[in-house]
Amino acid sequence: MHYPKYTEITASPDFDVFEFISIGIKGEIIKKIQFAETYYPGIYNLGFGDKINEADIDDETDSNNGDRDKVLATVADVVYFYTSIYPDRNIIFFGSNDVRTRLYRMAISNNFELLNKDFHIFAVQLVNGRIIRIPFSHNINCIGFLIKRK
Repeated sequence: MHYPKYTEITASPDFDVFEFISIGIKGEIIKKIQFAETYYPGIYNLGFGDKINEADIDDETDSNNGDRDKVLATVADVVYFYTSIYPDRNIIFFGSNDVRTRLYRMAISNNFELLNKDFHIFAVQLVNGRIIRIPFSHNINCIGFLIKRK
């Protein structure tokens, strides 16, 4: 993504947790990115939000710190790094609400040409109680996204 990014990022030894500080109109807010294995082999959930404590993330609060694009670009940069370390892992992520899911869809759409060079990108839908993946399209309704490094 061709946006400014935060560069002071800390990572856990296994690179499953990353933290950085959002600096904006509401001050400094610690952001946390966490990759966690799901029940499905090879699929890791990307959790992201405001850090509550060492174990928890608030992914529902809208910080409104005025640096949304910089924060999203930083998360994308971490995903690039993480998948360079673990290229065989599929990364799944969901918005905590419809508005946030739409924001993620727009961010992927606006940067699709660049992202598609390095990732297989899928939309995730719930069909008859089952989660399925379909090729990403900018106008498709979905509940989340799944990506895998090419």
